[in-house]
Amino acid sequence: MKYIRVLFAVAFVFTVCSAFSLKKGKGDKEKVVYAFGVAASFNDTVVYFTDIQVLDSVKLNKSGFLPKRDLYSYQLKNYLEYDLKSADYTCMIYFSENKNKLTKEVTTLKSKYKKNKSIVLIPIDTDAFRFKKPEE
Repeated sequence: MKYIRVLFAVAFVFTVCSAFSLKKGKGDKEKVVYAFGVAASFNDTVVYFTDIQVLDSVKLNKSGFLPKRDLYSYQLKNYLEYDLKSADYTCMIYFSENKNKLTKEVTTLKSKYKKNKSIVLIPIDTDAFRFKKPEE
């Protein structure tokens, strides 16, 4: 009888431990996050666009938002101010785990800007500017 209790205890512990180790499933799989940036100014007719880029080792939070997304916008703003000497731009970042969805967003945004003939769209090359993961 004593051996049966020990056997049950070992089986119970094994079952509980294996249940927690098997908890990782499809949802915990690391997904790639894509992003692009847009910079526009109310004082200028130039609008800057970055290419769609893969953000290094970034994971969206439970709400589906990019952590520290404001710091990514500041990276683009600093690049424009210090490297391109273009001040007073409002920078925005668009992100998604679905690259096709983001490509459609780029197309839609560019077509809205192209409707105004006075606006000039300038692409920012990936070699010149790349988003970096903010330090924690």
